[in-house]
Amino acid sequence: MTDHAPDLWDSIDDLHAWLDTHRPVGGREGLLLRILKLSEEVGEVAQAVVGATGQNPRKGTTHTWDDVQSELCDVAVTALVALRTLTPDAREAFTRHLEKVTQRSLGPRPGLG
Repeated sequence: MTDHAPDLWDSIDDLHAWLDTHRPVGGREGLLLRILKLSEEVGEVAQAVVGATGQNPRKGTTHTWDDVQSELCDVAVTALVALRTLTPDAREAFTRHLEKVTQRSLGPRPGLG
């Protein structure tokens, strides 16, 4: 990791803005298509896992676990951009949700709200 790593949420805002200026479909349909993009990305994770494990005997091993990692990152970025498309307060919405999931899964944590 470099000292000049971009801020996650600044990058999400920049990607959101870039996609909005280059999208062929707007409005509600554009929003739905942006959310559906997640399904495509998840499918690419599945394809990479199948390729990394050589589960397709016709193709053999076609991917690495680094490919799987990269595809998982694409899913995370796509989800955060979709969230940003739904609300300009994506950072706050995500933080609140993460706190709920953490509390539900790990219980109360000392020093946190």
